Amino acid sequence: MAVISHINLFCQDMAAQAGFYQRVFGFAEVESYRSPIFRLLAAGAVNLGFNAPDAHALLSVPASTHSEGARFMLNFELGSDGEVCALAQAAVEEGAELVKAPYLTYYQRFQAVLRDPEGNVFRLNFSHPVTASR
Repeated sequence: MAVISHINLFCQDMAAQAGFYQRVFGFAEVESYRSPIFRLLAAGAVNLGFNAPDAHALLSVPASTHSEGARFMLNFELGSDGEVCALAQAAVEEGAELVKAPYLTYYQRFQAVLRDPEGNVFRLNFSHPVTASR
């Protein structure tokens, strides 16, 4: 069975993007993976990688020409409503754009939606316990 080991973002400024996620979430760099065109952060069960523009040629993958709208969303699970609010504020202070302020969804998840400094969408989540009604 296959498992996802990394989610990689192609970045204009790989070091700045990795630094943003390190500062906001406290993820540690996996320095053994560091190269002139790559950074990797230990982000729990799935690591978060950042590729510099030169990685496109190395991987034989053309750079995207699509510049409108979101093509994916990173999701981060947190431990409380307060943590969602605090990390949303910390992300904004580090250069993120708040797309949707923290709110409780109809499916009992407290979440905020943001864009990182390069425009990638990410969501901060806390799942409220669901109580069964009888």
